[in-house]
Amino acid sequence: MWQLLPPAALLLLVSADTRAADLSKAVVLLDPQWNQVLKNDRVTLKCQGDYPVEDNSTKWWHNGTLISSQTSSYFIADAKVEDSGEYKCQTGLSALSDPVKLEVHASWLLLQVTQRVVNVGKPIHLKCHSWKKTTVAKVQYFQNGRGKKYFHQNSDFYIPEAKLEHSGSYFCRGIIGTKNESSESVQIIVQGLGNLQTVSSFYPPWHQITFCLVMGLLFAVDTGLYFSVQRHLRNSEEWRNGKVTWSKGP
Repeated sequence: MWQLLPPAALLLLVSADTRAADLSKAVVLLDPQWNQVLKNDRVTLKCQGDYPVEDNSTKWWHNGTLISSQTSSYFIADAKVEDSGEYKCQTGLSALSDPVKLEVHASWLLLQVTQRVVNVGKPIHLKCHSWKKTTVAKVQYFQNGRGKKYFHQNSDFYIPEAKLEHSGSYFCRGIIGTKNESSESVQIIVQGLGNLQTVSSFYPPWHQITFCLVMGLLFAVDTGLYFSVQRHLRNSEEWRNGKVTWSKGP
């Protein structure tokens, strides 16, 4: 099939494939930034991507099912446990986004973290979030069962530069009314520089491989055409005394 296409057509196919591969992915952002929230919280998911002129329609998926919203922001005014799951979006000039997972919990306290896997040297941000923003006093943060930070009033816990020893199981505890409430535990992993390399760094992206294969095929087709023309010329010519004479065919 490829041999029936002229080189110009093959170049157009390569160009189209390259444009498709270069299409940037849309990105789903959470506002607030936490992907763990409590029941009745308000959550906004925003889709960032390129749009055609005068067309800002956006497609949203929840757990693989297309949902009705077509605006660039998807609002959840009163979060329910059923709203948990993976969200994706796509704009007119972007590829489908990577999934963002939203967790809706039903409890009094929830430990929110910006990232569960953190690179060495990066900050760690923890928040002891209460249901309907109820007042919490005497808040304490724990790592692997040991107290790490205490606040008379509810405050966020910051670790400016993560170290390997900051890995572990975290939870928070505080007083709500007359009750001592605790959150569920969250596992945080701090990875060293030796773990930052991924398999993708050793292999080129698939579209680069496709481009190289097609260009190699183009070179092979052009080479074949060149030698085919040379053979035809040799069969049609007679070389005598350094001169070329043409014989008339039947």
